[in-house]
Amino acid sequence: MTPLSDQKANAVLSIAAVFVIIYGLQTAKAILIPFLFAAFLALITIRPMLWLQRNKVPTIVAALAIVSFMMLILLAVATIVGASIAGFTAQLPDYQQQLTAIIDELIQFAIANLNADPEIQTIGDLLNPGFAMGLVANLFTALRGLLTNVFLIFFTVIFILLEASTFSTKVEAAFGRGASSLDGPRVFLVNLGRYLGIKTLVSAATGFLAWLLTWSIGLDYPLLWGMLAFLLNYVPTIGSIIAAIPPVLLAVVQFGGVAEATATMLGFMAINITFGNFIEPRLMGYGVGISPLVVFIGLFFWGWVFGPVGMLLSVPLTMTLKLTLESDESTRWIAILIGSERDAQHALELQPADGER
Repeated sequence: MTPLSDQKANAVLSIAAVFVIIYGLQTAKAILIPFLFAAFLALITIRPMLWLQRNKVPTIVAALAIVSFMMLILLAVATIVGASIAGFTAQLPDYQQQLTAIIDELIQFAIANLNADPEIQTIGDLLNPGFAMGLVANLFTALRGLLTNVFLIFFTVIFILLEASTFSTKVEAAFGRGASSLDGPRVFLVNLGRYLGIKTLVSAATGFLAWLLTWSIGLDYPLLWGMLAFLLNYVPTIGSIIAAIPPVLLAVVQFGGVAEATATMLGFMAINITFGNFIEPRLMGYGVGISPLVVFIGLFFWGWVFGPVGMLLSVPLTMTLKLTLESDESTRWIAILIGSERDAQHALELQPADGER
């Protein structure tokens, strides 16, 4: 075979391998999702784990303390938010029916008083104003299903934390590598854990302010909207928009006017602009941004592969891919292309000028 034929054959095999991997991920998602969620929690808590070890706390005690703390938080959240999820799910058909009626009234008003084309009625039939609320219900239903594996998840977190504390020693003993040979993977895990840790803190602050906003306006189920803002803040740009739509629609239905809906929309905009444009970039630094287009594509791709929970994990998974590509000189250019403009500008600043090369 000629070199060109070899390249074509390799390309076909690579594409086939990608499809096989995607099919395998979809087939095994019932098993993979709890383990991915456990890895996500372990990466967030690895830094506190190492801090406890440096302060002479035994490894097993540190791991159990961290997991017990997470279980208490999860139990408190599930107890408080669970009632809101049940109530919202029960009232969802009524909310969707009222939204449809409001849309119909607006269309009839436009036809009668604004000389709008009667064909606008066809467009109104295509609209599904309750879709966003249904998406929220599906998301929380999927999370509730995930939490049925809570003991599997937390036991996995414990074993990951225990393994992380001894892994470097095992690798050095098995392969005779020096400590410097593990610098690349160590930096990768530190960067990923730092990203997820900061993102979790910012998301918690975002969720708290969203709860405070909707509670002060008098919106039904404010805890639910705070939790939604917390979860979707892991999805940059798009997540904050999606999180704002259901409470704004609920304000229209609940209060029957635009004042409360406008206040809700402006409040969410203020929260997301403050955290997304000012606070989070300063805390994150460079190298942890993702292109909005990549975020959008990743949201649908991982949602297609793993369902609603995959949409929540889409950015951590994409961020893992970006940091992996960034750790290798030969694939760093791909990481720059899928990264943010801010990261690209920083990379340009680090490059030597033409006269200096």
